[in-house]
Amino acid sequence: MRQGAGGNATLLQKFNTARIDYLRAMAKTVRMIYILEDDDNIRKLIVYTLRSQNFSCEGFALPSEFWKKMEAEEPKLILLDIMLPEEDGFSILKKIRAEKRPVPVIMLTAKDTEFDVVAGLDAGADDYVTKPFGMMSLVSRIKAVLRRYEKSSEPKILKAASVTIDISKHTVFVGDRQVFLTVKEFDLLAILISNRGHVQSREQLLNSVWNIDADIESRTVDVHIRTLRQKLGETENIIQTVRGVGYVINNE
Repeated sequence: MRQGAGGNATLLQKFNTARIDYLRAMAKTVRMIYILEDDDNIRKLIVYTLRSQNFSCEGFALPSEFWKKMEAEEPKLILLDIMLPEEDGFSILKKIRAEKRPVPVIMLTAKDTEFDVVAGLDAGADDYVTKPFGMMSLVSRIKAVLRRYEKSSEPKILKAASVTIDISKHTVFVGDRQVFLTVKEFDLLAILISNRGHVQSREQLLNSVWNIDADIESRTVDVHIRTLRQKLGETENIIQTVRGVGYVINNE
């Protein structure tokens, strides 16, 4: 009996040690997500789902509550509804980008027309999810954005004409002018420059930037390319359209 009791104690000690190691590992990988959504049921369901997937998150019903928390701690990602009391989501997104906060933003909205999608992307959204949506699909989109945003910190410089990309710093310059891109715009430009001289089809770009299982249409690539060109300004022509195929940045 004593040996049995001793064996149980040893097993319990091993279990507790393993549990502590697991919790420590999770603490290192946990990432804070803010959810600004005034619908209580949707917000609570998102919070519950994200926490079950080992994310740290906090929900807000009012923009004023959200901004107060932003002053104290900046999250790794923001889920942002458009139709909100006090201040609409587009206004909030524009403020975030104007303050040059390097945090990805996913819009959550019932507005699903092409005009609304373009408006969200132009304002600086990194992804645009329309309601109703599946919780696990949302989690997949969040993980995809975070993976792209948390790329290797090893220095890497890409150049094409007067455009310079610093992968590690996540910055883009056209000459001496810094250009502020969303995560997807940045990835698109980096992929095109990395494959300079080789045409990238819309399907290839969708697979590389949005993941192969992303539930979006190929026109999404065209919308992002259009906004990317606008931001590049005088050098927009470095991105050439190959009609019926995709896009390419040619060798100088």
